[in-house]
Amino acid sequence: MAIEIAVETPLQDDVRRLVAELNETLLDLTPPEFCFHLTVEQMAEPATTLFVARENGGAVACGALHRHEGGIAEVKRMYTQPSHRGRKIGQMIVERIERLAREEGIAKLVLETGDRHPAAWAVYERAGFTRCGPVLDYPDSQWSVFYEKDIAASPAVA
Repeated sequence: MAIEIAVETPLQDDVRRLVAELNETLLDLTPPEFCFHLTVEQMAEPATTLFVARENGGAVACGALHRHEGGIAEVKRMYTQPSHRGRKIGQMIVERIERLAREEGIAKLVLETGDRHPAAWAVYERAGFTRCGPVLDYPDSQWSVFYEKDIAASPAVA
């Protein structure tokens, strides 16, 4: 079945379950003090747009654009259920996030991910993100890997 991706509210039961899976996965890999989660309530605020991927009506993946001051936005809450990995759903969500950021005139996308998430690194690197030092107000730690992409000067994703 086809994957459908749309902007949705995080305040839905199946999206809450998906985010709970994401949180559990992150806490298995990273100490809690180095997990920088947005809650579903925070994701429902105007500064954040959540994309949800669905198959047969069920939420199977998500990712968000979280806006900051100064023309910077952050890629947050990226997650694909294990049963749906390897199908480029994360890539499709990152493309939607970047497209929205460009439409809004955002100049730079940044993100923080974990040091034990090589599949996530591959998604971001394929999308043209490059590793960098700490972004925004994140601490520099062994648990974090940071990426950035200047979208004001780079060609649009397909």
